[in-house]
Amino acid sequence: MLRKFRLFLFLLIIFSIHNFYSQNNQDLDSEIISFLDTLNSETFSGIILVGKNDSIFEERTYGYSNIENKIKIDNNTKFHIASITKSFTAVGILKLYEEGKINLNKPIGNYLDSYPNQKVLDSVTIHQLLTHTAGTKAIYGEKYQNSNKDRYRKLQDYLPLFANDSLAFSPGSKYEYNGGGFVLLGLIIQEVTGENYYDYLQKNIFDPLGMNHTKALEIDGINYNTAEGYSIYINKDKSLAHNYYYISKASGASAHYSTAEDLFKFSKALRNYQLLSKNTTDLMLEPKVKGYNTFLGYGIDIDKKYEETIVGHSGGWYGIRCEWMDFLDSNYTVIILSNIDNDGKEEVSNFFKSKLTKMKELK
Repeated sequence: MLRKFRLFLFLLIIFSIHNFYSQNNQDLDSEIISFLDTLNSETFSGIILVGKNDSIFEERTYGYSNIENKIKIDNNTKFHIASITKSFTAVGILKLYEEGKINLNKPIGNYLDSYPNQKVLDSVTIHQLLTHTAGTKAIYGEKYQNSNKDRYRKLQDYLPLFANDSLAFSPGSKYEYNGGGFVLLGLIIQEVTGENYYDYLQKNIFDPLGMNHTKALEIDGINYNTAEGYSIYINKDKSLAHNYYYISKASGASAHYSTAEDLFKFSKALRNYQLLSKNTTDLMLEPKVKGYNTFLGYGIDIDKKYEETIVGHSGGWYGIRCEWMDFLDSNYTVIILSNIDNDGKEEVSNFFKSKLTKMKELK
């Protein structure tokens, strides 16, 4: 009789715990829906996708892809995703590592021939490029903004912006976020595979995952259903201005275009080892360097400031704010893409970080 009572008590406790967590999950889902209901085109312009357990839980669109012509954003609107591009480049490099075609800790001179800076070739490793510890320079600075942007049509076109500069510091001695290193990573992909960087990503990442709306667009081409960018940082009075600091075509560091659903496919595939093996994925997600506000893996952020680990990447430029966050413990994924560079994206991001990370406290 005592044994039966203990079994009954045990089952009752398990049932109660299950109901407790189920109720809290339902409450959290309701909070998410209520928050999304409060947003409108005055407070946020873009798209927000919330994934839960590998399925889309909510996807909302707000505002206009073209304000002048009142063209509404929809689920297939392509957004400039800025530095989230770096995660694509990193996966491309890690595929070559997995195939034994590159060594992450060897100087990049083993893989690059046509590069004018011999010191960089001899002293910088792929590991350092992936973690922003190589000392390479930024590419989207004053020199870029004062140049003819129509000239940037392939990775090699970005080299004059930084290739002849001296390194900012001794490789491996410190961290400094920049885009030049990821241009070099893209060039390494080209040299090692004999394929164009853009074609390589298309064939090895986008096509296998069905990321049909993810492209390295030429911005002066005919691009359907693409969000125009609007900035508060161009006019002195902070009034909204159509972005003219455009990037003509993606580098290895920035400027692919994608949709929220395509980025969700990428996030799921990475988490479920469909892009890389478990060992290589773990290597990518292993914290290696302390960045500005978070740790860095290989081309990805590992945020440990909250109650659970958040992996992903953010990006920004004139008229662009975006973020991909994968909450590893609570199994939520959040994609935020905005075509206005005000504070709307940050408010959305902070809501999810404050709400979803509380899941770990319940465990």
